[in-house]
Amino acid sequence: MNDAELAAHLAKTAGRILLEVRASGVLTGKALGVAGDHTANQFLVHAIRSARPDDALLSEEMQCDGSRIGQSRVWIIDPVDGTREYGEARADWAVHVALAIDGVASVGAVALPGLGVVLHSDRPAPVPPAPPVLRMVVSRSRPAPEAVMVAERLGAELVPMGSAGAKAMAVVRGEADIYLHSGGQYEWDNAAPVAVAAAHGLHCSRIDGSPLVYNQTDVYLPDLLIARHDHAATVLALLRG
Repeated sequence: MNDAELAAHLAKTAGRILLEVRASGVLTGKALGVAGDHTANQFLVHAIRSARPDDALLSEEMQCDGSRIGQSRVWIIDPVDGTREYGEARADWAVHVALAIDGVASVGAVALPGLGVVLHSDRPAPVPPAPPVLRMVVSRSRPAPEAVMVAERLGAELVPMGSAGAKAMAVVRGEADIYLHSGGQYEWDNAAPVAVAAAHGLHCSRIDGSPLVYNQTDVYLPDLLIARHDHAATVLALLRG
C-alpha cells in the first residue's frame, strides 16, 4: 500500500476495533473511552512501526521521546478524537491517521466509524455548494468566541458537534460550511482533518491566515480555520477587523 492507502486502511481498521470494544458491553462512560484510546493506539502504533519502520511517530496516547524532531516524515495519530462522544455512543467522533512531510500535513485519513465513513486525502470529491444560510460547526460545550462573533456577522447558523475530525469532515461532506476553532488543539487533533480537507480543495490555516506547521517541538496548535476559499477570505477579514 502507498502512504494514503495505508492511512485509510489503518483508520478504518482502528474504527472497527473501537466499535467492537464499545459493543462488548463490558465498559461504559469514561472507562470505555480510556480502553478505546489505549486499544486503538496500540494497534496503530504497532501497525505503523511495522509498515513504515523508518518513519517517525507522534500520538496523543504515547509519550514523545523527541526522536521525531528533525525527521522529514512523521505519522501523527489520534486513536479516538472525541473520547467523550465515543463513550456516550454518539456518532460525532473520529480516528485520525496523518503523515506530515517536512512540516506539511500531506497525507491523511479520517474515519467516522459511527457513520461507517472514511475520508481519504487521495480520494477527493467535489465539496457540495453552500446553502443561502451558512452553517458553522462549533464545540458542543464551549463555542469559540471568535466563531460566535463571525456567525453573528455572517448571519450563519451555529451547529454544535463533537470531535474536531467530525467538524472538519462535516465541511468536507457539505454538511457545514465553516469550521473556526480557537479553544486550543494539538497537532494530532487537526493533522489528518487538514490533510483531507486540503486535498478536497478547502482552505486550511491558522485563524490569522498563517500556515499550519506540524512536527514541532511544541505540539500545541491552538487554532484552525477550514472553509471554502471564498468563505475563508471573508472570515479572515472579519477576524482581522
